[in-house]
Amino acid sequence: MRVGVVQQIWRYPVKSMAGERLEVCSVERSGIPGDRGWALRNEKSGEITNGKRIPLLMQCAARSREQPHGGSSPVVDIVFPDGTSTSSDSPQVNSRLSEVLGTEVTLWPLQPATNKAHYRRADPSARIAGQLSRLPGFRPLLRKLTSFGHMNQALRELFSREPNEPIPDISVLPPDVLEFTSPLGTYFDAFPINVLTSASLETMARLNPEAVWDVRRFRPNFFIEATNDIRGLVESEWDGLKLRISGVELECEIPTARCGMTTHAQEGIPRDPSVLRSIVKDADQKLGIYASVTQAGRVSIGDPVELV
Repeated sequence: MRVGVVQQIWRYPVKSMAGERLEVCSVERSGIPGDRGWALRNEKSGEITNGKRIPLLMQCAARSREQPHGGSSPVVDIVFPDGTSTSSDSPQVNSRLSEVLGTEVTLWPLQPATNKAHYRRADPSARIAGQLSRLPGFRPLLRKLTSFGHMNQALRELFSREPNEPIPDISVLPPDVLEFTSPLGTYFDAFPINVLTSASLETMARLNPEAVWDVRRFRPNFFIEATNDIRGLVESEWDGLKLRISGVELECEIPTARCGMTTHAQEGIPRDPSVLRSIVKDADQKLGIYASVTQAGRVSIGDPVELV
């Protein structure tokens, strides 16, 4: 069934910084080459950080200097909110990033999956949760365990939930994401591809017309212009199904649980906490869907998108 066409393609060379729009891209099993090829580490906590913890990151922009290939992390140029710039190959890149962001950080390319210390969360309870989640029969208990105490508070902070709001069901996430800041060997939040449709944004705009529902708030890789007969929060119904885009096939994994990053200011987009409040209240906390790649290929603007 045809559900739309590819309207926008996005790649994000540095995790949590503004991305770059593409006309065409290759899609590999590991995702779009160069996507989240770099990330910042907070040197105080020793943990990979993001726009949830450093909102100003989202007002910085990154561009790949060369066409990325495979799991490489090519040189990137970074533009700060005041228009000044640096690059990943500059000897001063870490001092400039730390100065602009107001905290000591270092810029890191992707590390091998074997370097677990690089990806591990700083909170000791995350390691326990990750290890327990790999035990048969434990994952269904995560909802109960995260409903109170330290884990509940940590998740509320991570997802920017208010006291009266629910928290996402983390039992659906890959076990690695509980123990580490991303799946090992990547800087993705959970899966290599994020898909969003115009139908979902239009639905949210009707529910909260005062907010700016700019696609950049939600950082998809593929933004699909839905056909006229596709309405509502359609991606929430796609988990377990496949999308075909040209020769590429994507396995829809889980709807994308949203956090405070959706509320932060970006170039031309104001800070707006009501965006997340609306998603939590009206969209069951989710907008868009995560996907893995089952068939590699190339995707271009205007390619038809089919649900198969």
